[in-house]
Amino acid sequence: MILGALTTTRLWRALPLAWLASMLAVLMAACGGGTSQFEPFQPARLFAFGDETSLLTPDGRKFTVNALNSTNVVDCTLEPIWVQMLATQYGFVFAECNPDAATDTKALMRAEAGAKVDDVERQIDRQLALGGFAAKDLATLLVGANDVLEVYADFPRRSEEQLIADVRARGEKVAAQVNRLVALDVRVIVSTVPDLGLTPYALTQKGAFTDTDRAALLSRLTTAFNSRLRVNILNDGRFVGLLLADELVQSLVRAPEFFGLTNTVSAVCTVVLPDCTTLTLVDSGNSINHLWADDRRLTYSGQQRLGTLALQRATGNPFAAGTAPDTRR
Repeated sequence: MILGALTTTRLWRALPLAWLASMLAVLMAACGGGTSQFEPFQPARLFAFGDETSLLTPDGRKFTVNALNSTNVVDCTLEPIWVQMLATQYGFVFAECNPDAATDTKALMRAEAGAKVDDVERQIDRQLALGGFAAKDLATLLVGANDVLEVYADFPRRSEEQLIADVRARGEKVAAQVNRLVALDVRVIVSTVPDLGLTPYALTQKGAFTDTDRAALLSRLTTAFNSRLRVNILNDGRFVGLLLADELVQSLVRAPEFFGLTNTVSAVCTVVLPDCTTLTLVDSGNSINHLWADDRRLTYSGQQRLGTLALQRATGNPFAAGTAPDTRR
């Protein structure tokens, strides 16, 4: 008996401290201790900020392929964009897509077509003027693609080093708005910008110019923007959930067959967004087998996977209720 006890003691001492700590946490949770982080977060409202990737127009159209119902009329509930998926998780709908005429939609569209980083501050200001935010509000934020493309258009008039500095500053501005929302006691799901160097637009630019690999340049600009966004946000899962749309697109392009994609290099739409529907697509193309709706915006295939990431963050992050930290730098 004494030998057995000594052996058991030696075995416990030999176990890694990290393993013992994790086992202790499990035992505490089983006994009712330390379970607050697993309480599901139920937002009071959902706000969508940013550009057209998150936008529903007043008539329910999206900047992707718009699905049609059996009578060939656009049905905004079919093939939802990523913010719609998140709203549905909580039983919310946007007024812009409200076929059942719910009187309290609780999902509020603030995103705008063509929006850039500086527009987000105005979008938040507008909400503050309309009544502000309440405890347990949740916001999504995706912006920056239009900024990166705007900065890229200055090449080669400005050097790559100057362009990099410009997009980095804009990424920091986005982070400042994320932190501003947190200071207003809002929980935020923020996404990086998809890798614009992998878009059909980038591939066209690569083929049109010989001064440098323009697609690679767009990837570097995207990375510079996203890196400054990531390092400057309050990266605390109690307040912010980060989506890596750039890495998502890279994975989809790297192994398209794994995700059921047959085309990641060209647009599926033959008309300008948001007028694209399932009747205005290239031959044999659809919103499932193509990654890109036009030369820079995602189809439902990309939107759905971005929405899945958002759902994972919203339901998996230990979003905390109560006073937010001071995010001033």
